[in-house]
Amino acid sequence: MPIDEAEARRLLEERADRRRAKDFASADELRDRLRASGWEVVDTPQGSRLRELELPPPPRAVTMMTIVHGWQADAERWLSGVVAGTSDRDFEALLVDNSGDPAIAEWLAGRSGERIRPLTLDPPLGWAEAANRGLEAAAGEVVVLFDPGVELTGDVAGPLLAALGDPGVVAAGPFGVRCEGSVGHFHSHQGPEVDALEGYVLALRRAQALEVDGFDRRFRFYRLADFELCFRLRDRYRGRILVVPGLPVVRHEHRLWEQLQEQEREQLSRRNYYRFRDRWGKRDDLMTDKEAIRSGSLPHHHTQEEADD
Repeated sequence: MPIDEAEARRLLEERADRRRAKDFASADELRDRLRASGWEVVDTPQGSRLRELELPPPPRAVTMMTIVHGWQADAERWLSGVVAGTSDRDFEALLVDNSGDPAIAEWLAGRSGERIRPLTLDPPLGWAEAANRGLEAAAGEVVVLFDPGVELTGDVAGPLLAALGDPGVVAAGPFGVRCEGSVGHFHSHQGPEVDALEGYVLALRRAQALEVDGFDRRFRFYRLADFELCFRLRDRYRGRILVVPGLPVVRHEHRLWEQLQEQEREQLSRRNYYRFRDRWGKRDDLMTDKEAIRSGSLPHHHTQEEADD
């Protein structure tokens, strides 16, 4: 349990008294108590002083997480929806600041609280590595990853937690895809069982995601990193991925996609596609719809963004 600085200084003086009385066992107990309460005792030739520690967050049932690359208004809208729609649950909101923008860092620091945690990455990292830093820092047993362009208009966590209550389910979300013809040729699918989920809203168990090493760090651009992790989770745990229909979410502009020129989008997307195909292209056994398997390689389709173009 954290204590304030005045109480910490009182305990530090009490520890000094016990050391002078050569009651070292009791002095060590006070030092351990201070550490557990967020204060490190630093002993020097000139005496002892306190250094405040950053305590780990308390465990939560669910971490609602997004990666912020700028566009503060989007992040504010996302956060407002999370707080309003998830207040009845044991949750935290984790905002991974990958913007490199001091103004964003300052805004997030001002929003920090019991349920809201910023994690600032300096310098900014590739998308997959930034997402992994968030997974590592998350306090929730379940992590729900959102694109910050998603607006929550109700309880999103509840139905996703219910879906993951089935131990045979490794991921859940509203926007699913299945392969058609061959692995890598994706099309939107209403499920209920699908091959992968889009990362607009992607719920998974934190321990399982970390056990398979999280998102592939080679995916510095976000596209297909979500599908690749879904395939890895299904392969490791022989689990299912479910579409949870009717979630109260609205997808707004996808900034990381819209900010790029068409040629750069194509180049970055193709690079990730080949990475995905190199690892999973021959794994037809991971296709949910076995009857859709055809011979030959087909170009990949990543659903929503291309449909919006």
